Amino acid sequence: MAIDTSNPVDSSLSVPKVNKKKGRNHWLPWLIVLGLIGGIGYVVYLQFMVLPSQQAQRRVVTRPVERQSLSITVAANGTVKPERSINLSPKNSGILKQLLVKEGDIVQQGQIVAYMDDSNLQGQLTSARGQIAQAEANLQKLIAGNRPQDIAQSQAQLDEALANLRKIEAGNRSQDIGQAEARLKSAQANFSKAEDDFRRNQQLFNSGGISLQTVNQKLADRDSAQAQVNEAQQALALQKAGSRPEDIQQARAVVQQRQQSLSLLKAGTRREDIDQAQAQMMSARGSLQNVQAQINDTIIRAPFDGVVTKKYADPGAFVTPTTASSAVSSATSSSILSLASTNEVVSNLAETNISKIRLGQEVTIKADAYPGKTFIGKVSQIAAQAIVEQNVTSFEVRVALSDPERLLRSGMNVAADFQVGKLENVLVVPTASVVRRERTTGVYVAGADGKPVFTRIETGVTVNNFTEVKSGLTGDERVLLSFPPGSRPQSTPRGGVFPGLGGGGGGGGRGGGGRRGGS
Repeated sequence: MAIDTSNPVDSSLSVPKVNKKKGRNHWLPWLIVLGLIGGIGYVVYLQFMVLPSQQAQRRVVTRPVERQSLSITVAANGTVKPERSINLSPKNSGILKQLLVKEGDIVQQGQIVAYMDDSNLQGQLTSARGQIAQAEANLQKLIAGNRPQDIAQSQAQLDEALANLRKIEAGNRSQDIGQAEARLKSAQANFSKAEDDFRRNQQLFNSGGISLQTVNQKLADRDSAQAQVNEAQQALALQKAGSRPEDIQQARAVVQQRQQSLSLLKAGTRREDIDQAQAQMMSARGSLQNVQAQINDTIIRAPFDGVVTKKYADPGAFVTPTTASSAVSSATSSSILSLASTNEVVSNLAETNISKIRLGQEVTIKADAYPGKTFIGKVSQIAAQAIVEQNVTSFEVRVALSDPERLLRSGMNVAADFQVGKLENVLVVPTASVVRRERTTGVYVAGADGKPVFTRIETGVTVNNFTEVKSGLTGDERVLLSFPPGSRPQSTPRGGVFPGLGGGGGGGGRGGGGRRGGS
């Protein structure tokens, strides 16, 4: 489209007038927007450029060199086991009468835990007591000796025997002989009279004046009178002959016997008889003690302090003696219960560390079952014989526990730290700050201008993320653990023992506590 420009138009008529003051106010919002944009940009600049740089400067971590006392330990794994564990059973087979404990009970040494049936032994006990009473009475009788009455009785018997001997030795008296003669004469007179009567009656019978029976009666009377005469003659002869030698010897023997009996009574009991009675007394006491021991064996007592870990029998069961430490079913099936003593820790230490272990050495023990809790123990036994398993030689070390609450249970796995030594007041630095540079061990120290300065040191023991400094530092320095971005020096780790700058701690871990580093 064409525009006609031949007729000009007055611009003053076509363009309205503009207020100059209102035009200046039109740019003010744009200035405010530009100011806000600039402020936001400055804030972004500070946030993403200046502040990160300052924070990086502040993230440089340093630690002062300090003095500490380092405990040197040998770490090992161990297992909680009882010091002693037995299957408790009676000495003799029998019936379990009463059980006084249950599983988990803690018992003291000598405490009664069970009773066996002893009914068959009570009768033997009564018989043994009777035998010992009899033997004791016999011994007391022999020790006391003979009573005065026994001696007097024996003396009287001796006197009687002596009197009889004297009578026999003295022979018959004249009066006895005269009496015997008188008896003979009387018998002879009777015989003469009987002889006359027989003759007269014989004549009367021959003449038929009397019967034959009367004659026979008179004949018998005569024969009887003859016999009396013969008897009286023999008695007179004996009286005149006196005592026979045999009678005298017999009387003397009786006297000697009575004398010996009296002497024995006066001498008292022989020492041999007393010894024999004492021997019988001891034998009776031995029988009593034997029975009493069998009865005592029916009382089952705990042989040591411990805890009942298993019950195998109930009252009424028949139990038999078993091997004390056997754990097979054939042995435990006839036992009463299983008893375990105080627990201990059993560890296997490498032969390179066994020379550092001593009896009574303190041991720190930790168990996964009780996080954060530490138990204390002491070395109680070091094996004299090594154990070789898979070509690894180790020694068994037993540690006595101090666990009054009995928290540790048999079979638990624990970590044991053996306190083998201690370094007093030595210079230490964080193990993370130790590096290797140009085949030299050292640390970076903050310089006066804030730049890190490598300082060569000689290291010693590494314990719990700290390394001993034997030389190279005075103790007033601060070692660097990190560096600002772009300012980290290059270092060469030595065999992985000490990580580079900014790395984690090294040394002092499980199995490495107390090792010494090289310079």
